[in-house]
Amino acid sequence: MLVIDSHTHVISTDAARYPADPIGGRRSTWSQEHPVDLEGLLAALDSAGIDRAVVVQASTVYGHDNRYLADSVAAHPDRLVGVHSLDAMAPDAVERIAHWHSRGLSGFRLFTTGTTMPGQADWLGHPDTFPAWEYAEAHDIPICLQMTTDGIPALRGALERFPRTRVLLDHCARPDLSDGAPYRKAAALFTLAHFPGVHLKLTHRALGAAAKGASTVPDFLAALLSAYGSARLMWGSNFPAADGKLADLLAEARSALSGLPAADAAAVFGGTADTFYWGARRAEADRA
Repeated sequence: MLVIDSHTHVISTDAARYPADPIGGRRSTWSQEHPVDLEGLLAALDSAGIDRAVVVQASTVYGHDNRYLADSVAAHPDRLVGVHSLDAMAPDAVERIAHWHSRGLSGFRLFTTGTTMPGQADWLGHPDTFPAWEYAEAHDIPICLQMTTDGIPALRGALERFPRTRVLLDHCARPDLSDGAPYRKAAALFTLAHFPGVHLKLTHRALGAAAKGASTVPDFLAALLSAYGSARLMWGSNFPAADGKLADLLAEARSALSGLPAADAAAVFGGTADTFYWGARRAEADRA
């Protein structure tokens, strides 16, 4: 079975060449305590038996300086794709997208919350971000969203304006699943399935939330499959932000998702990410 990790990060050991400039002004704890560089990521992929990976800009380390990400992907384009960080409010946002796309990156990330920025930012649906959304829709460039479910109303507004946009929600948008099925507290997440471009990442955060309170992982998976189908779900480790070895994170995810039918498991652990990122790359190559 093809295995693709849809959510990894890399941190350079060369702080002089790639200095830290984190979003929010405070560097994440994980990136200081257990960072992994490109060589470490490749070794971890090999050890875990993972075929390919999506490398997401470490926004809490480098902010919107995506040079190390671009250099890493350029060194291994057969195995990696990269998702760069973007200030969508910036006047030159479209130029920045075009620049990093020309460097070989395959999508951009809007970072609206995280360990160093715990609240949901209010700029997600701001009109100043619309040029970036319009450009992404016109050029079929996927948008990765680090957000909470509090940002869903703003996201809905953007999707109604740009309905052909493909988006991917990190950690399933960090939903509150504690009430259990039918997950009324997370109702907004499931109603987003109405937009065909919305995809979800099943990470350790999402699976952990699904095992709390009245929720169970099988119940959450059943709800996701009913709303989205496996063709819009993909596994991501969040390595090395997540504690532990990559091989262990994959093993834990396989155990948690062991009840999935074989075809759905194949989609979640590789097929969806292959279509979402590498499919767009193949289509672009065919057009060229």
